[in-house]
Formats: sequence, structure tokens, C-alpha cells
Amino acid sequence: MGETKRYIRKRQSLMAMVGKIKLWPSRSGMLHGVKEIRQTGPWFEIEAHCGLVFKVRDSANSRAARWLRAKQYVAPCPKCRVPGWKLDKFGATVFSKRQGQVLTVNRPAEPL
Repeated sequence: MGETKRYIRKRQSLMAMVGKIKLWPSRSGMLHGVKEIRQTGPWFEIEAHCGLVFKVRDSANSRAARWLRAKQYVAPCPKCRVPGWKLDKFGATVFSKRQGQVLTVNRPAEPL
């Protein structure tokens, strides 16, 4: 059987994309598995399965967003132990401008 392609809209929020894919490309090119995403003001803290914590801003034009859309990474993190099926699913994902799933970020409600 062939791979099932998954379509996601191209220019979306970085945190919505990371929340859906559950993968994070570090600056060294390692692809980490995402354990938890926390919002702290305008910043997000992404905790990987290996224990690393990345503090990032939500930008659709950031390095990480571009690398995720282009599926650019050197290798999966050996400590995170990203499963093969997740890498295959990520490889079959298509980021399209005209079609695909529109993602939303689950942000906490603003106090009144």
C-alpha cells in the first residue's frame, strides 16, 4: 500500500503546526519529539521528550516553521527516540497553499 498524504495549510501559526505534528527542529538540525507546549506571555516553551526546553515566539516565518514546511532536518534525536512511523507520517505530509487542514492554537482564555 502507498503512503497516505496529509495536507496542511502552508502559512499558519508555528505553534499550531508544532501542536499537530509534535516535532521540533533544533538549530543543530536534530528533530525532537514534542512532549508539552506551554504559553508564557508572548513566548512558548516547548519541552522535548529528551528533557530539552526551547523558548520560542509564535511566527509563521521563523526558521523552525520554514524547516518544518520544507521537512529539513539532519537526524532524529536519539534521546527522544522518535518512532519510525512518525517520521514516515511527517515525510508524507504535504504543506499546500490552496488546500489542507486549517490549524488553530489552543490558547488559554483571557481573563475579563
